[in-house]
Amino acid sequence: MSRFWSPLVKDLAPYVPGEQPKMANLVKLNTNENPYGPSPKVIEAIRAEAGDNLRLYPDPESERLRQAIADYYNVTQAQVFVGNGSDEVLAHIFQALLSHGEPVLFPDITYSFYPVYCGLYGVEGKPVPLNGRFEIEPSDYRQPNGGVIFPNPNAPTGCALSLESVETIVRANPDSVVVVDEAYVDFGADTAIRLVDQYPNLLVSQTVSKARSLAGLRVGFAVGHVDLIEALERVKNSFNSYPLDKLAQAGATAAFEDVEWFERTRQGVISERERLTKGLLDLQFEVLPSAANFVFTRHPSHSGEALAQALRARGIIVRHFNKPRISEFLRITIGTREQNDALLNALPGIL
Repeated sequence: MSRFWSPLVKDLAPYVPGEQPKMANLVKLNTNENPYGPSPKVIEAIRAEAGDNLRLYPDPESERLRQAIADYYNVTQAQVFVGNGSDEVLAHIFQALLSHGEPVLFPDITYSFYPVYCGLYGVEGKPVPLNGRFEIEPSDYRQPNGGVIFPNPNAPTGCALSLESVETIVRANPDSVVVVDEAYVDFGADTAIRLVDQYPNLLVSQTVSKARSLAGLRVGFAVGHVDLIEALERVKNSFNSYPLDKLAQAGATAAFEDVEWFERTRQGVISERERLTKGLLDLQFEVLPSAANFVFTRHPSHSGEALAQALRARGIIVRHFNKPRISEFLRITIGTREQNDALLNALPGIL
């Protein structure tokens, strides 16, 4: 059937998501899902919406959710854009704000959807190498560009920039949009949302998938100057005028309103990350400093691929990237205490 494809389709290299295996009794530490469930108030809010009103279209503007996000971050509702997961939000960002005929800068080791979107929207991408410590160097982003995008914390490394370093990149690019992808920010980094009123070229994207345990709802959002948000709205309304369903809007709104649950589970992940890091260090692993809900680690005497296969044989799934510079690393999602213990107990026999 490929003879019916558009020429663009033939050249696309789609993003490959983490495996969602169907095997029973797995210790699943490969897709950065939160090990703790969503707030009970989220479940209650979703159930309340699951009635006769599902025959009606949802609010196309998601006003209640956008106001909840605005209240949480002390911005206005007009500064908030929402979409079906941060991947859709990022897609709209590439189309609306990063297509200017100049290359878009992003780290060479980063979220692999960025080059995919470059291919999809005909945008030239220019990878900027991380330094020898696998960190983003702000000074490397002082070069001509049509936009800048990077995660903070970065993925899959987990390394975070300080807010001052983020501001350095934003300030150095006053004529370009700088997108800070904060999917993991709540696990140890400072959000750049507090800077959006100072810099009209700054756009921050986030998700409820990670720290708010709602990967199954697919809700993402962006915060920035109203001019940037209007551009995203124009693209969204030319693509899908009803992006978020009633259940997603209700659940995500409740997640922002239940701050106590968010803080408790967030701290639980952070605590387990530090414990897992110590356990890996005790086994002679190198672990990059992580501000995310995962760790990026390698062992000096064992290949990343071999370790991933050996763990899988024991029912433990982690993520291995067969890519330049990082092929010896494993990305390990922070699980529950029991899941992390299963990993740490399996590794000595493998090593």
